[in-house]
Amino acid sequence: YFDTMCPYAHQTSLWIREVRRHGGLSVNWKFFSLEVINHVEGKTLPWDRRIAYGWTPLRVAAWLRRIDNELCGAWYLASANALHIEGRRPYEEETARELLASIGAPDDAWSAALDDPTTHDDVRNDHEHAVNTLGGFGVPIIVPQTGRAIFGPVVVPAPTGDDAMRLWELVVGASQFPGLYELKVPKTPADLTH
Repeated sequence: YFDTMCPYAHQTSLWIREVRRHGGLSVNWKFFSLEVINHVEGKTLPWDRRIAYGWTPLRVAAWLRRIDNELCGAWYLASANALHIEGRRPYEEETARELLASIGAPDDAWSAALDDPTTHDDVRNDHEHAVNTLGGFGVPIIVPQTGRAIFGPVVVPAPTGDDAMRLWELVVGASQFPGLYELKVPKTPADLTH
């Protein structure tokens, strides 16, 4: 589960792509909205706006996922890189269209995704499943083969090679303990600076 707006989910997605590359893992991209989970009463909900910072890229991802899960993943990578590395805004039409072209998406992807009200439903359904069934409160969320959701790992920078695989083994291992609810490394001042 990801939200393009989350820099930690972006790093985790880089790591999970590395795990997939080395371990043959299958990744099913799912949506979670930080705008919804952090919604303030009285503010407009993202599905009531034509453009929303996090919701709009998720709607585009939902439309692309209907075509191909890998195209959805390519959009997520391109849009998250644009936001978190290049400082660009993937929720703005010009940037989004350029990013969509760079991944080989259909020419009408932007307008088709936003003109289709059911893309709201796809994002809401994934988000509500994450919250109501998995207990999700933020991203990244990974659901390994065990079926038990794991929040995280929050890791910067994303590990590669053997380190990526070792972390994957830890995540799967943690998901095998039904009574394990939290494992956290306290942050020192140096960690916070990092």
